[in-house]
Amino acid sequence: MFLTHLCINDMLLCMRTTIDIPDDLLARAKRIAAESKRPLRAVIEDALREALARRRHSVKCTPVSLPTFQGSGLQPGVDLDDTASLFDLMDAVGDPRRR
Repeated sequence: MFLTHLCINDMLLCMRTTIDIPDDLLARAKRIAAESKRPLRAVIEDALREALARRRHSVKCTPVSLPTFQGSGLQPGVDLDDTASLFDLMDAVGDPRRR
């Protein structure tokens, strides 16, 4: 069962959550806390932050290949950073008066 409540201590806002930690893992964390003369809470916080940071950096993004049709890339004079010009060019497609 997980119990969660909000605690406000002076200006510190923290979330208290009860979790189940396997006995062997808790014993290792307690041993590290004792050896480093740090609170168990700090050891667990550091381990969780490290695990989350590793996970964030390990997510691989696959490159996207965008298909092109009837051409070899951008038309001359096209600036992808100029949205207004892009809209003008797209509006001109199919309109012989705007070419």
